[in-house]
Amino acid sequence: MHIMEGYLPATHCAGWFAASAPFMVGGAVRLRRIVAERPQSKMTLAAAGAFTFVLSALKMPSVTGSCSHPTGTGLGAVVFGPGVMAVLGTIVLLFQALLLAHGGLTTLGANVFSMAIVGPWVSWAVWRLAGKLGASIAVAVFLAAALGDLATYATTSVQLALAYPDPASGIVGAVLKFGGIYAVTQVPLAIAEGLLTVVVMNALSGRAGKADEIRVLSGEEQ
Repeated sequence: MHIMEGYLPATHCAGWFAASAPFMVGGAVRLRRIVAERPQSKMTLAAAGAFTFVLSALKMPSVTGSCSHPTGTGLGAVVFGPGVMAVLGTIVLLFQALLLAHGGLTTLGANVFSMAIVGPWVSWAVWRLAGKLGASIAVAVFLAAALGDLATYATTSVQLALAYPDPASGIVGAVLKFGGIYAVTQVPLAIAEGLLTVVVMNALSGRAGKADEIRVLSGEEQ
């Protein structure tokens, strides 16, 4: 994802900013509550943000106007819930646009919506569902991170298709075209991200000795 500066029409940019805004406000409220209730969580919050920054900065060329890379948002979504990742993801994307020319300011709303909103919500939903079905923490984390990654790119495919529909097959054809190109690089990246997230999650759980508390944190009302 990381749609580059100036690649989307102005009306699309404004629309994606508007769609992202409520999630960012809600996420800021939840983040403030977590910090107030659990000051000791600040280091874990910082680690989740750093994990997202590092993984999502590892880009490779893909669809024209964007790139392919891991997202890193699954970890924070599992530990803190998807609302918090709307804030952390926005900060990450803003810094990458300003410091790395990775993404853009006009396309920030679109990038936030795909990577910091849709991806984390899918990750959190998969994590919760896998837990209810009796999956182990490792399996649940892997599925959450991998499917959240793929959901981000499915959303980006839709965003690009809305802006640049296929002349013959329209928006649906463009979604399939963009998604098919992304799949070549993104499926293996999603698998790798899932495995890495399991390793990091095990490290966090082992260091804190509170795997059950992580489940409670991510399971709180959003």
